[in-house]
Amino acid sequence: MDNRTTVTMASTIELLLEQKKYVTIRDVFTTMQAIDIATLFNEISQNKLPLLFRLLPKELAADTFVEMDEDSQAHLIQGFSDSELKEVVDELYVDDMVDLIEEMPANVVRRILASADSETRKAINEICKYPDDSAGSIMTTEYVTLRLHMTVSDAIKRIRRTGIDKETIYTAYVVNEDRTLVGMLSMRTLLLSDDDDNIKEIMETNVIAVDTHEDQEVVANMFDKYDLMALPVVDKENRIVGIITVDDVMDVIEEETTEDFSKMAAIAPSEDEYFKTSVFSHARNRIMWLLVLMLSSTLTGLVISKYEAAFAAIPLLVSFIPMLSGTGGNCGSQTSAMVIRGMTIGEIELKDFFKVLFKEFRIALICSAVLAVVNSIRIYFTYDDFKLALTVGLAIMATVVMAKLIAAI
Repeated sequence: MDNRTTVTMASTIELLLEQKKYVTIRDVFTTMQAIDIATLFNEISQNKLPLLFRLLPKELAADTFVEMDEDSQAHLIQGFSDSELKEVVDELYVDDMVDLIEEMPANVVRRILASADSETRKAINEICKYPDDSAGSIMTTEYVTLRLHMTVSDAIKRIRRTGIDKETIYTAYVVNEDRTLVGMLSMRTLLLSDDDDNIKEIMETNVIAVDTHEDQEVVANMFDKYDLMALPVVDKENRIVGIITVDDVMDVIEEETTEDFSKMAAIAPSEDEYFKTSVFSHARNRIMWLLVLMLSSTLTGLVISKYEAAFAAIPLLVSFIPMLSGTGGNCGSQTSAMVIRGMTIGEIELKDFFKVLFKEFRIALICSAVLAVVNSIRIYFTYDDFKLALTVGLAIMATVVMAKLIAAI
């Protein structure tokens, strides 16, 4: 839903709530997606959320809860009874539970963990021990495993029996007695095979997996490279400990892209949303780079002051300084954007340093030559001064080449 539709819908829900038409509200909610309901809740006053949340069917309520922001989640949890909280917790997948716990205050975390069963708490603790931004920290421990000796019929029965509690059943992972990952099977392969076919004979043995301590950005790149829907996570002994699903990777991509854009704009990255970050924090994230850029720009002042005599002789030269500095800034921004993008998607690595410099140098020569020629022609016809046109043209070339090389570095 767009913002206008969301606001209109929120007003309608609040009106139905005042009229106590709870059945109508429930019917409306059942036709909506969880993410749309969560967005709708952001437009409704928090004191009305507990009642509206209780009108949701159990599974839809859990899905909606995951999509809500942490302030609304915390507000709901404070108003839940222990039994209501347990119902929500029981419907959450472990990776969603971990994300929830990481954002909540300590008193809320205690209630959440108290409502979870011992097996879930163990899984949460297992995931929480991994470093931030690692594969282990974003994986889920709810996946389907099969044994080598099983037949297709056995495998389908196992999926039917245990799949209800798993985050995905579209891919099953084959393990041996010590849980070492030896193969994988898609649901398509299972359904198209004969019931008495052996898992060992039809499984895919070339399994792409990732170590628990691998960086989450590398994981995201693997999903893009191999067109994966899920990726198994293994320990040092190649024992499967979890899987990462595509919905978790989408969150990683958004987080990493935001971080890259922040760096490109000379802002220290922040994990909080714009409106939930204090003014002081925003200023702190920006001021250091602003100071660095401001102090570095004094070099320009030193250069200009060194050539005061030239400017006094030809005052017209001063009028070209904004154009030169602006062109250099634009060229540097283009290069830094391309290099950061290349590093983000894995096209460029640190070992490519000199290759990038050489490539950007050649690009700079072409761009600077075109810009210099166009500006020299314009200046010559405007001021009828060949020397001035040549001087500004050469200055543009030098500025563009230096800007692109510095940006690449």
